[in-house]
Amino acid sequence: MSVRRGLGMTKNEEIARAIALLLPAFLLLGALGSQYLGGLYPCEMCHWQRWPHYSAVLIAGATFFVPGRSLRASLVIIAGLLIGLSGLIGVAHAGVEYHWWNGFTACTTTVSMAGTTAAERLAAIMNAPMVRCDAPQWKLFGISLAGFNAIFSLAGAFTIFALMRKTR
Repeated sequence: MSVRRGLGMTKNEEIARAIALLLPAFLLLGALGSQYLGGLYPCEMCHWQRWPHYSAVLIAGATFFVPGRSLRASLVIIAGLLIGLSGLIGVAHAGVEYHWWNGFTACTTTVSMAGTTAAERLAAIMNAPMVRCDAPQWKLFGISLAGFNAIFSLAGAFTIFALMRKTR
């Protein structure tokens, strides 16, 4: 049986909360680092995977400020669901990359259109790198970034749910 800890949370709940906050934060740092430092431009499906993680970080972060153990536990579970959603989107994206099924969207671009003329926008579009959802830019051991997101996110969500279930 778990011992009651700070804020009325059990040890398992605290671990689940830490995973719900830190896992998506580190996955986002990796994604943003590979984009801004590594030059790997995200496709549209890459962005789809990021949105649930942004939300999970905010919701898990809110658990440090809301009153009541049950509300905190509910927010941890919601963050876990969002992390799992990102993992499922990662599965879908990896499937597109490995050509297991057809893609859901067109390719995207990294062109900024702010404060430019029509001619400058056209030139920027024509010179922008094309990022395809069905062609991974990077792999390690044959696993793409979408595949790693799927693995880490689904494993993290499963772990969060298992830890939260132990406290019930």
